Amino acid sequence: MTAPGWLDLDDGATVWELVRQRATLTPDAPLLIIDDPATADHGSGSDSGTSTGTGTGNTLSCAEFAAECERVAAGLHALGIGPGSAVSWQLPTRPETVVLSTALARLGAVQNPIIHIYREREVGFALAQTGAELFCVPGRWRGTDFQSMAQSVAAALPHPPRVLSIGAGIDGESDGNSTSRWIGGLPTGDPATLPPPPPATRESARAVRWIYYTSGTTSDPKGVRHSDSTLIAGGHGLAAALGTGPADVGSIAFPFAHIGGPDYLIMMLVSGFPALLLETFDPAAAIAAYRRAGVTIAGGSTAFYAAVLGQQRAAAARGERGPVVPTLRMLSGGGAPKPPELFAQLLTEAGVPIVHGYGMTEAPMITSGRRVDTDHQLAHTDGHPVLGVQVRIVRPDGTVAAPSTPATPGASGEPGAEGEIRVRGATVFHGYTDPALTAAAFDDDGWFRTGDLGTLDADGHLTITGRLKDVIIRKGENISAKEIEDLLFTHPKVGDVAVIGLPDPERGERVCAVVEPLASAPVTDHPATGDPSHLTFAEMTEHLRAAGLARHKVPEQLEVAAELPRNATLKILKHVLRDRYGTS
Repeated sequence: MTAPGWLDLDDGATVWELVRQRATLTPDAPLLIIDDPATADHGSGSDSGTSTGTGTGNTLSCAEFAAECERVAAGLHALGIGPGSAVSWQLPTRPETVVLSTALARLGAVQNPIIHIYREREVGFALAQTGAELFCVPGRWRGTDFQSMAQSVAAALPHPPRVLSIGAGIDGESDGNSTSRWIGGLPTGDPATLPPPPPATRESARAVRWIYYTSGTTSDPKGVRHSDSTLIAGGHGLAAALGTGPADVGSIAFPFAHIGGPDYLIMMLVSGFPALLLETFDPAAAIAAYRRAGVTIAGGSTAFYAAVLGQQRAAAARGERGPVVPTLRMLSGGGAPKPPELFAQLLTEAGVPIVHGYGMTEAPMITSGRRVDTDHQLAHTDGHPVLGVQVRIVRPDGTVAAPSTPATPGASGEPGAEGEIRVRGATVFHGYTDPALTAAAFDDDGWFRTGDLGTLDADGHLTITGRLKDVIIRKGENISAKEIEDLLFTHPKVGDVAVIGLPDPERGERVCAVVEPLASAPVTDHPATGDPSHLTFAEMTEHLRAAGLARHKVPEQLEVAAELPRNATLKILKHVLRDRYGTS
């Protein structure tokens, strides 16, 4: 049974089938919103605000969106892109990005979204491993010349992809190639020339058509293989948990290249609501845009929640009364721990609850808070398993703790036992691009080992308590400690190094490098010694950036230790370092 205005889904649903169904069911309803303070006419219950056929107003309707996607699909097809073609893209959260991704889904191509913070090392690895035929990038954006970087990376590959520059030229200025404000410089063609879309069958829906790269405990990124089916399960599961519907207005203020981008679009298509696109997140500008659009659901990471609270307090300091966004009914997101006190502050001061979730690139939706949950559950847990997902807690001795979802024969003990979180179900990926990594990631019963620690209460709500994997999660993005350690070890002033994640109220975790100087160097326990033989913060940053490390992975904190703590086998004791420097 589906909610009013929702699409009926079956095992054969593909992303393009959702687009087709939504365009048929509610052709004139808005789907994408661009904020324009001068001409804003959108919002919950408003007209679409578009002109005929080209989306020249502030909104693009469901039918117009489908038509634009087919035009772009035809243009890509003329470039030789078709079923199974590998296409990488590294683009901001813009309408043309959403259209491009959906056009690729229409063609049945294998797309590789690359988050904008990745640089030469990660991008080159992804292009080489996927065998990309086409690489779509912006021109120059936020101070980075993506086109030059892409051409340089592509030229170094044995089989270089074609590089296509999309949309804005220099830091948001139009490059003059736009055929409409919705598709930027994307190629277009006659939809009549298109081959049939991927069939709406279970086999087609489960074909691998999405590859995301995420950092792990190894220095090379891991290619995570998804299908339309796994992404649809995530978006559908989140829609059911949040209770979204046609009366809602959402917001995508995070990188659409993150796996959460297509999942959010799927949630919109399934339950029939539009979303405001924000290319970058500036708290004051975002809140103003939310007010103009009548946003009811906004989300991101814990830092996003804190920013909304900051805007609420700034408004109160100006003497303004009431919620800073009157239409907002919830904040939804994940990617970092959610402090219970932040939940209480937002509920009390802004009148809006945080409905937090838990997921990862390998399983974009695992648990989510639900509209039926109590405030205590929303504040103190990470939600309940979404539709089609099962969760169990496995103790260090390999036994399954009670409860589990579904109930597992032999599960024992009282609710609340801590262990590794393992999951299986509809949102779980189809393995890594490296079969050896896939084999290690699943247990003998087919459950995915998340590497995270947690507990399940008697009602099945999950609480994350820690992490087994040596991965740092900063603003929802995985960062490999080993990758940074390997690069820092090559600096002439470094004898040994340990990279750790330390708690951070805005980022979830911040990256800290603890360096042991070479034996010949004078030693102190603090980096700010002024001794030229000690690695300085500036030298560390320069060294890592010169090595091509992505900016978001560069440590925010540097410590120098006379000697790194080790156990009897000389393994560095990172938990000792976390305790030592966690309050620095």
